[in-house]
Amino acid sequence: MLANYRRLFAVPHVLSLLAWSLTARFYTPGLMIAVTFLVVDWTGSYSLAGLVAGAFTLGMALVGPVRGRMADKGGTDRLVLVCGVVFTVGLLALTWLPGSLWWVSIPLALGTGLFGTPANQIVRALWPRLTRGPERQAIYAAEATTQELLFVFCPILTAGVVAFAGARWALVMLAVLGLLGALGFALALRRAGVTGPAPVEAGTAPEPTGPRRSLLRRPALVVLFVMCLLMVSGIMGVDMAIVAWANELDAPHLVMVLASVWALGSLVGGAIAGGLRGRPRLVRRSFASAAGVAVLLPFTPPLVELSTPLWVTPLLFLSGLAIAPTLAATMGRLGDLAPADRRAEAFGWMATALGTGGAVAGPLAGALIDLMGITGGVLGATVLVTVAALLSAFVPQAPDEASDGGAADTVPAEVSGIAEAAPPAGAAGLVAPVAESGPGAAPGSPAGRPAD
Repeated sequence: MLANYRRLFAVPHVLSLLAWSLTARFYTPGLMIAVTFLVVDWTGSYSLAGLVAGAFTLGMALVGPVRGRMADKGGTDRLVLVCGVVFTVGLLALTWLPGSLWWVSIPLALGTGLFGTPANQIVRALWPRLTRGPERQAIYAAEATTQELLFVFCPILTAGVVAFAGARWALVMLAVLGLLGALGFALALRRAGVTGPAPVEAGTAPEPTGPRRSLLRRPALVVLFVMCLLMVSGIMGVDMAIVAWANELDAPHLVMVLASVWALGSLVGGAIAGGLRGRPRLVRRSFASAAGVAVLLPFTPPLVELSTPLWVTPLLFLSGLAIAPTLAATMGRLGDLAPADRRAEAFGWMATALGTGGAVAGPLAGALIDLMGITGGVLGATVLVTVAALLSAFVPQAPDEASDGGAADTVPAEVSGIAEAAPPAGAAGLVAPVAESGPGAAPGSPAGRPAD
């Protein structure tokens, strides 16, 4: 199972690009925590704190496609640096803002969110340029898996700084980490030589001259974006139900336990999925995610009053197993379906869909919890994730690389020049899996066995 990862990280620059892109977005999970504590200290209102936090999310969601188009044209290192510097200045300005001027934080948060570092969409658009076949699926799985570590450790670190030094210093910490991550990621892009526009792939028809047609006019991509929106709404609905459950029991410390177990399940599932051979089955993984959320429903209050929510931790672990694999399969399918020279824009639309889904999840899940208790929140999440799984059946399968005129058997142009001077395993690892067993085969199994 580790063979894919060994071949993957033998490809030059993949590991540094992944590590620095994660560092550049480390601040994301902790930002809402620090902002909430800061605004509550100013106003005493969680509603106003949610308004400021929502302004950050809205700003990030609005500019996803725009920044993607900028990245597709080249100069990604400069784009990352400018966004990192402006975002850091915006966060520091928020920490210096006096409480009496709390209302200024709303437009300031919106403007700062517009410059959130676009590390996720840039690096996800790069993977198809640097990898092929099983390695491409492995890198998407590795990214989805390691991203779960951010959602485990960043909230803990942020909450600890808030507790010992205050919300202002927590924001300063996130600002500094964001700037360092942006600097490191920009340098990694330069060292890898992938700051320019994506080359036209063999067998791909060039884009027509004149104004570009919007990617939203491609039905396959629209279905994928709507699926992402519904999926993340359901997942964040479960997060809110966990928080509400702990609050009802006056045991806020349980939030970290339950959320960490859920994230751990996702991390384990993603690590396993990245080692599987063959093209991932998006429909199968999407329905597994829906089943994982649905299985929690019969064990939530008021349907069942458990003595402690800790009884559901085994179910939470099982529920999380399919999340990272589903996200990895979704990113991989988008990378396959989007035009080669517009992948960053496509992942920008994906970021917008995810941000919109997150913005919708809060009020929707909150209303259902107020109306029906914790069961209502989980029920709403189940419906959303199930509809997303149904939509996954309408996402077309990308052309099979193994039968694509030998495309899978060639090293990407941008890697080949580097790989010539690298150890032979780095180049050979790009093509060996497909040539040895074919798509969908697993080591020691008949060719054609489903990967998952």
